[in-house]
This record gives sequence, C-alpha cells and structure tokens, in this order.
Amino acid sequence: MTDETTGRAEGHAADRTGRWRGWRTAAQEALYGPGGFYRGPEGPAGHFRTSVHASPLFARAVAGLLCRVDEALGRPRRLDFVDMAAGRGELAAGVLGALPADVAARVRACAVEIADRPPGLDPRIEWTAEPPEDVTGLLFANEWLDNVPVEVAEVDAAGVARLVLVREDGTERLGVPVSGAEAEWLARWWPLPGEEGLRAEIGLPRDAAWASAVSCVGRGLAVAVDYAHTAGARPPFGTLAGFREGRGTTPVPDGSCDVTAHVALDACALPGGRVISQRAALHALGLTGARPPLTLASTNPAEYVRALASAGEAAELTAAGGLGDFGWLVQPAGIPDPLGEASAD
Repeated sequence: MTDETTGRAEGHAADRTGRWRGWRTAAQEALYGPGGFYRGPEGPAGHFRTSVHASPLFARAVAGLLCRVDEALGRPRRLDFVDMAAGRGELAAGVLGALPADVAARVRACAVEIADRPPGLDPRIEWTAEPPEDVTGLLFANEWLDNVPVEVAEVDAAGVARLVLVREDGTERLGVPVSGAEAEWLARWWPLPGEEGLRAEIGLPRDAAWASAVSCVGRGLAVAVDYAHTAGARPPFGTLAGFREGRGTTPVPDGSCDVTAHVALDACALPGGRVISQRAALHALGLTGARPPLTLASTNPAEYVRALASAGEAAELTAAGGLGDFGWLVQPAGIPDPLGEASAD
C-alpha cells in the first residue's frame, strides 16, 4: 500500500477530487447513492442469504419475541414492529403472517428501507425511509449495522494508525493519522498495536446510528442482529469484505457489490444493553433444532418429514461457525429484558 503522509489538509483536498476518499464516503456513495448497490430491484436477497431468507422459522421466532414484548407492555392498543433495513419486506411480512390473529390486529408494521416499495407487499406494512419516532413495541435491525459505512484505519511502518483512502477501482493508500474522536474510539474499543499492516474499522457511525434508532423506542425492545466481534476478540486485519451474487469478492466501492464489515456490537450498546449469540437468543425463543423422535416416522411419516426439515432449518439458524454465531444486541426500553433467560453464549 502506498503511504500518504502529506497531512490532513492535503488529504481532504484529494478527497474532493473524487480520486481518493475515505472508505466511509466511498462506501456510502457506492451502496446508497444514485444507482447504488442497495437501490437495485433484486434487493439484498439477490446477492446474499440472511437468516430471514434461510428459513421462515426466523420470522416465527421474531414474531414470538414480539409477543413477549407485547405481554411486557401490557398488551397495548397499538403494538409496533419496525423492520430496519427491510430489504424487500420479507421479515415484516413473515412476522405478520406468524402472529396470532389477536396480536396481528393491533400491530403497526413498518419497513424502513431506502429502496422503493416492492410490488405486491402486504398493504398492512408501512414503507418509509426513516423509523417512526413513537415506537411502542419491537424495533428489529437484521444485518443493518454492518452496512453503515465506517472509516478503515491501518498501522504504517512507523507504528502510526492512519486512515485508509480508496479509489473507485478499490486501490488503496494510507492517508492522514487517525485523530480526534476517531482516535479516542480506537483507543477505547479497538486498540491497534504499533505493528505495520494491522487494521481496524472505526465504528463511531454505527454507534450513532444505533443510538438514533433506539431513541425512537419509547417503550419496548430494540434488537440489532449482525456479524459481530467484541473486545478481546477483534480481528487483527479488520473484516472489510465484498459480496456479489452470493459469493465473496474484493470490496470495490463502485456500486457493483456489497461493501460490508463486521460490527463491534459491544461498542454500540447503550446502558442496559447486552450482546448474546443468535444461537442463545433462538434457543430462548424455543428454536433448538432438535430432531423429531424416530417413532414419529412410523406413526406419521409425513409429519416426521416436515419436522425433520424444520429441525434442519433450525440447526442452520443456530449453527456454531455459521448463523448461530451472529451477535444479538438486545436493548430494552422501559420493560424487562424479554430474553433475560438467554445466556451470553
């Protein structure tokens, strides 16, 4: 990587030319600008498979969590379900379809997404670019924060952490030293030893985005689900990655691929919040992946086949080394934690 040591003023001038930019600006434009990756008609499902797409059991589990929130709130006249970064509304539609009729009748479902409303979406689902400000219920952000763009830092040969600049073709060079609030964030949440080549993603924008989302919840629960890491287990070379058509690729900020990085969920957490694994959360919601008893195969073969398929899907959602390792940042607002029995694992 070419070292750029000319100072902050010149680094900013280079950004204005459009040739070299920090990863945060470059990814923001590539993902969300005109013609950006997330404005395509195929939606996220056209490029990668989330828990929502892996099995309808995920939406059923989220519906079960919404019912727990409903009970904790005393069954209010209006119960909100907010699906952040909703894609094409798959989770919101699945949750509505899985709720008991008496609960569904009170639900205001809101899908938050910058792309246009997809045709054929359940008319009960509101479609908006921003979450409502008076949420009483559950705000659920599945794989949202990993697509909130952040700056990338890398340690140079002198042991100094510098911002990484990037061109549209993915070529990188080092810019100015990390300073101010970004340096303070690194020092607290992701300290970089002075070894050349070590990298980190500076999660300040994600912390702010999560705090803003949680502020919309007057009473209820906010949950962020994402690829994650916590203090003591930060990846030494960062996690910046690209995805296109279901496959990993080099992250290039030209709008042709997803540009993502894992989330320091412990840094995002507000007072009272905690991070648990998806495996622990889904187990607490009754999704274990246990195989049906073999006796069912002889007494009711069709039901056995259905139960076996369901167990396989549940196992995928909770698998170690896979979707089960996702982090859930659970943030109650004015109610007890509905996943209180779920351990940190």
